[in-house]
Amino acid sequence: MFAQTTYRQRRQQLCQRLGHGLIVLLGNDESGMNFRDNWYHFRQDSSFSYYFGLNLPSLVAVLDADSGEEILFAPEQSLDDIIWTGPLPSMEEQAEQVGVRTVRPLEQAGAYLASKSTVHYLPPYRPEHVLKLAAWTEKAPAQVAAGASVALIEAVVAQRAVKSAEEVQELHAAATGSARMQLAALHQARAGMREFEVAAEALRSAQSQGLQLSYPLILTTQGQVLHNHYLGNTLQAGDLLLFDGGVETARYYAGDLTRTFPVSATFSARQRELYQVVLDAQLAAIAALRPGVRFLDVHLLACQKLVEGLIQVGLMRGNAEEAVRAGAHTMFFQCGLGHMLGLDVHDMESLGETYVGYTRELRKSTAFGLKSLRLGRELQAGFAVTIEPGIYIIPELIDQKRGDATFQRFINFERLDTYRDFGGIRIEDDFIITEHGSQLLGEPLAKTVAEIEAIRGQALS
Repeated sequence: MFAQTTYRQRRQQLCQRLGHGLIVLLGNDESGMNFRDNWYHFRQDSSFSYYFGLNLPSLVAVLDADSGEEILFAPEQSLDDIIWTGPLPSMEEQAEQVGVRTVRPLEQAGAYLASKSTVHYLPPYRPEHVLKLAAWTEKAPAQVAAGASVALIEAVVAQRAVKSAEEVQELHAAATGSARMQLAALHQARAGMREFEVAAEALRSAQSQGLQLSYPLILTTQGQVLHNHYLGNTLQAGDLLLFDGGVETARYYAGDLTRTFPVSATFSARQRELYQVVLDAQLAAIAALRPGVRFLDVHLLACQKLVEGLIQVGLMRGNAEEAVRAGAHTMFFQCGLGHMLGLDVHDMESLGETYVGYTRELRKSTAFGLKSLRLGRELQAGFAVTIEPGIYIIPELIDQKRGDATFQRFINFERLDTYRDFGGIRIEDDFIITEHGSQLLGEPLAKTVAEIEAIRGQALS
């Protein structure tokens, strides 16, 4: 955890932003895989961790924005707990580490909250949280989400979105750990291996660094499937392998990197030219990052650069700007350029993209492609973001759009049909927005054609 003063200041700022009422933050409970005591790896709720820093299950914290009172409700340690997990410092001692001086038994939380007239809570994403809040607020479970406090959501987003210097160091560590995991896959992948065997090497790298995954690995020769967790394909010479994987630190700050590389020692000519198109789009987007720039506009710039490259290789035609305005680029790039990064790999996604990635003035588009852009708002110094353009050739999309007049105008379908089995390419890095631009998070990871081929050539020699 961070220093006690960090958590105290965060809580004080939250109360000042909100101004009044009682704030309740729910820590996560243990969650059984297939029966109650066979637990998944415990992961604390990110907002609870941000304000209270304690990595223990079944905690409930309340802040009184009017009086400044802070209470931690916690289960009492039993003899059974000591037998199974060993002795721990008292809850009072652990609470003191984060500056909380009042600890009460967990079973008193419901009565305490029920006695208050104004209770602010964040949108619950776990069913057990829904049931607790339903009981405490006397709402039906179906009504709990609608009762989440917009004022609290906006206050939390305003704080968590801007990363402090110590948070930036955590993000550097997460990105570095992620880069080292990526390198393990780059070095170990071979024709004849199954995807899960390469994933095992990546996991070994993460765990040898004492780190957990920040999200389930995407490692696939079928990169046109954006969230492909299958891991069952066999690598073959001539394939591209897309690896989207990141780790999180002990304080839960996430890394999120993607590299696409040849299973063979070198890219084929087609792979090389499309890889360079994606890399050029990423570099253009990175150069545009600075405070005051809308991420939506950075996304559209990357889309235009993709189209310019695709025109050069003969897969698109016409004017690049017009093609992007018409949405024709979505034949190849169906998702968003990136997202916020922090304690969650899609930072604060449980609080709602409306509040995290957009504003009351800038609403999210419903158009194909743009509806998948998680972040559109103006960037600020201290924001952490990913930049991850890609090209994804999806045969079903080709067939669906073949008769569309807009796509016929900009897409060379005859040539595109010869790429139906191409797959996908994504290149992703993490950045912190600075006062005058941006800074790469973590150790630089090979991504030029020459760098990738040098690693693959050495690995296979």
